[in-house]
Amino acid sequence: MFPELNNLLSTTPDRTEQGKLTLLCDAKTDGSFLVHHFLSFYLKANCKVCFVALVQSFSHYNIVGQKLGVNLTAARERGQLVFLEGLRASVDIFFHTQEKPHPLHFLREASAGNLQPLYEFVQDTLKPVDSGETSWKYPVLLVDNLSVLLSLGVRAVAVLDFVQYCRAMVCCELKGNVVALVHDNEDAGDEENDILLNGLSHQSHLVLRAEGLTTGFCKDVHGQLKILRRRPSQSTAQRDRSLTYQYKIQDKNVSFFAKGMSPAVL
Repeated sequence: MFPELNNLLSTTPDRTEQGKLTLLCDAKTDGSFLVHHFLSFYLKANCKVCFVALVQSFSHYNIVGQKLGVNLTAARERGQLVFLEGLRASVDIFFHTQEKPHPLHFLREASAGNLQPLYEFVQDTLKPVDSGETSWKYPVLLVDNLSVLLSLGVRAVAVLDFVQYCRAMVCCELKGNVVALVHDNEDAGDEENDILLNGLSHQSHLVLRAEGLTTGFCKDVHGQLKILRRRPSQSTAQRDRSLTYQYKIQDKNVSFFAKGMSPAVL
């Protein structure tokens, strides 16, 4: 995890909020560093994590995780991390090597869109354990990333339904958290992606939006992060609070600073 990002969010693994949906969004940049942050954060917070990884392999996340101080292999072996590796599973599904129904079985359906098996996988993974087993703090669902489902033919409405069911189960029933990444193809005119992004933005308690610089590449400033906190129960004027920081990604950390205040510029 990145300590500076924790400071911006006023949180630590020992002091976390529950029952929240966090939307991660990236536009004209790679926001995967946010996924790695929350994965390592919740593992260090002693939470039970269900990670639906549709973009990279387990080894990729494990290598980055080790740099951030967590061992994904050990977490998976002790039952704290349940990892759904979408890349490997899709190959097995297409070549009929799966002997039983798979959470991503919709890949073989004529009209993709039935995400119920994926929801049932999350439900079975995060349901409370028996008293004789290890007790985790609370459950967390992490998805990287939901835009992949759209590219596989799933409609935005079906993805929103999936998230809504997961919110009801994880956030409301189990008092856990849901974190999901979505790409923003703002210049592509992708209506389905816009529907997904707008729908999730209205449901989220926290939105972290990583954006590329409008001025183009810079070796000392890699992008800017917009932090939007939403309080659905309050009035619109009090509900939304937005802050913007620029950042630089390093090997094992990410440094944040106010716009125009990069140490390289000063």
